[in-house]
Amino acid sequence: MLRTALPKIVTDTLPGPRSAALIARRAEAIPSAIKCIYPVAIARGEGAMVEDLDGNRFLDWIGGVGVLNIGFSHPEVVAALKEQADRFFHAMFNMMTHEGYVALAEKLCEIVPVMGGKKRAFFANSGAEAVENAVKIAKAYTGRPNIIVFSSGFHGRTNLAMAMSAKKALARGMGPFPEGVYRAEYPYLYHAPAHLAEDEQLEWFLSDLERVFEEGTLPEYTAAIVVEPILGDGGFAGVPIAWAQRVRQLCDKYGIMLVADEIQCGWCRSGKWFVSNYWQEAGAAPDILCTAKSIAAGAPLSAIVAREEIMQAVPDGVIGGTYCGNAMACAAALKVIEVMERDHLAERALVIGEKVLGRYREWMEEFPCIGDARGLGSMIGLEFVRSRESREPAGQLVYAIVQECARNGLLVESAAKDGNVIRFLAPLVMTDEQTEAGLHILHDAIAAVTR
Repeated sequence: MLRTALPKIVTDTLPGPRSAALIARRAEAIPSAIKCIYPVAIARGEGAMVEDLDGNRFLDWIGGVGVLNIGFSHPEVVAALKEQADRFFHAMFNMMTHEGYVALAEKLCEIVPVMGGKKRAFFANSGAEAVENAVKIAKAYTGRPNIIVFSSGFHGRTNLAMAMSAKKALARGMGPFPEGVYRAEYPYLYHAPAHLAEDEQLEWFLSDLERVFEEGTLPEYTAAIVVEPILGDGGFAGVPIAWAQRVRQLCDKYGIMLVADEIQCGWCRSGKWFVSNYWQEAGAAPDILCTAKSIAAGAPLSAIVAREEIMQAVPDGVIGGTYCGNAMACAAALKVIEVMERDHLAERALVIGEKVLGRYREWMEEFPCIGDARGLGSMIGLEFVRSRESREPAGQLVYAIVQECARNGLLVESAAKDGNVIRFLAPLVMTDEQTEAGLHILHDAIAAVTR
């Protein structure tokens, strides 16, 4: 059974002949801007495993970039989709009511940790749409035009989301962008000024945020501060709880909405439903939370949740859309939540994460090129540097490691501005044997490349 199988390469070359033929067709029909660096053409996927068209088996630690926390082709989600398909595929929610949308909104209002009592939720199709809708809501509620985002942040590829995202290589030639977007330094502690103690580093990052109020947008013109609790594409560094508490205080002081972009880090990945659960325990819950990725196991869906007074400030017709809250996607999401609760996937994330992060930290003794190993639950970053003293990024080294892993049946992905972080986003249904197999392949790939 593929679900419990281990990686195995059976062809003499990668990609194999059938995969190579499909990849060649791709090259002729698809814009080259949509890149793929992996020699894989998927035939089927189960759990954390992928089988390509030639019978090669790969362990997937990318998980659709955080989409597959419950794995490929979960049988209960497949059954839920088939059942929904037998009734209807789609009913535009702006025109008629369907129970899946309502039931899913009710469930999200129950589990999503945002400030306030009564909550409301609505749906979009992608992470970028969720972020843009969160900004719309913040502007509607506050009546203010500007937002603050952070260095290393990534929020999507729509026009506003590109303006919000720090990595402008992903927005080359796409301007002009919307006005009213200002940027502060993300509290990426590994790259804080080296001469500062940890408490001084925290103050340094907070003072940079205050600088934006002085030089960019006055507090009374600022609708929202939008932040990823753990950076995704930006490098898998997380916000210190003390920083979140102080930013919450700033938002309360000035009437600014704190927006948590949990597109990638949500859905049990951190060891709780959301990283914002940790913030909530520390008295720093966000006002608005937007999420997507693993919400529906691969069906296109995203969600925005906030307390009622915020949501009800939005004018009629400003939110919603044709496919938003599609019946098939809602059916998938309801089953995903049921499976995650029943199978304790948040707790499973902590178990997997403890093993992986522990092994990464052991490797730091062996490989001087590893500068940092960090994570929360099963969202873990392994950062490679040219030297630990300079902390200069080693992006080409990581690219070589990624390729070496793929040749041996493990799919891993890079992150950070210079591509020098390997991100761990393996499905939380991965078996212990698969975890060990993946760690073995990654260790040997680092050894082979650095040798």
